[in-house]
Amino acid sequence: MAGSHPYFNLPDFTQPSPPSTPPSLLSHQCCQPSNATKGLLVALLGGTLPAGFVGPFSHTAYQTSHLPSLGLLICRCLFHLPIALLLKLRGDPLLGPPDVRGWTCLHTLLNVLSIGCAYSAVQVVPAGNAATVRNGSSTISSALLALCLESQGLSGYDWCGLLGSTLGLIIFVGPGLGTLQEGTTGLYTAMGYVLAFLGGLALSLGLLVYCSLNFSSCLLTVAFLFGLVGLVGSVPGLFLLQTPVLPSDPLSWSCVGAMGILALVSACVSYVVTKAHPALVCTVLHPEVVVALMLQCYVLYETVAPSDIMGAGVVLGSIAIITAQNLSCEREGQVEE
Repeated sequence: MAGSHPYFNLPDFTQPSPPSTPPSLLSHQCCQPSNATKGLLVALLGGTLPAGFVGPFSHTAYQTSHLPSLGLLICRCLFHLPIALLLKLRGDPLLGPPDVRGWTCLHTLLNVLSIGCAYSAVQVVPAGNAATVRNGSSTISSALLALCLESQGLSGYDWCGLLGSTLGLIIFVGPGLGTLQEGTTGLYTAMGYVLAFLGGLALSLGLLVYCSLNFSSCLLTVAFLFGLVGLVGSVPGLFLLQTPVLPSDPLSWSCVGAMGILALVSACVSYVVTKAHPALVCTVLHPEVVVALMLQCYVLYETVAPSDIMGAGVVLGSIAIITAQNLSCEREGQVEE
């Protein structure tokens, strides 16, 4: 055979040649965004942008009607309860499968604690600073967890972007932490930063727990349980620890409604951790700080320091590194031999 000649490697024209693939289809098969890239884009568009509006809206509702943090949490939980109708139509149990019900409730509890701490923080510190500390805490916590989980390692580019984003958050909030006032005002401000930090820690733990959940209606179930668990815990706490207040003007009602809808949309972040590492998901959420900063400057008319702008630039540059590295092409549909 000519194809097996020891000196020549000529094609065997007696065999039919395989059908040729059009160049457009070949390029489409060769260059497809990976699942991690798709997940990070969902987190960026579906989680970051809506979540960036939630903090300023919560701050505005508190300033106009003095709505307490638990009251805001109750309003948000009410938007999650109608998801029970979807679960009933699908024929799924409201509390999830019995074998993972405990983990599902744990994830929901951590998520409620994270949101509750965030709402409490934005009432005593600027929305941008609260979002900065919360995102930085969640990222650092997720990175430390990544060191303990060998099966979920990060590449060098990912670590570079993660550390750069954390540096940007430090530049963002560092000068404010160094100028805390003494007395009651400074104590409340420090408590606000502590609550924001605890909210980020609870967020990272909740995302890690969500990675262990694997059933068809997982996202819908945890969204409904967020509303249920949040109401069960917030209603008694509102009457015991705070003073119940209803929105007193159309602006407050509008902020509460927009906050609930946007927060419901941003719940897709939990699903993204099944596609990408939790540390990367938390890092991609950092532009929420930039969105909150813009609203803080142009809507709430609060002062923005040069360090805030510098930190925002470092955060965006770090996100660009992670995004560029994860926009790798993976070959799909390879030809079977």
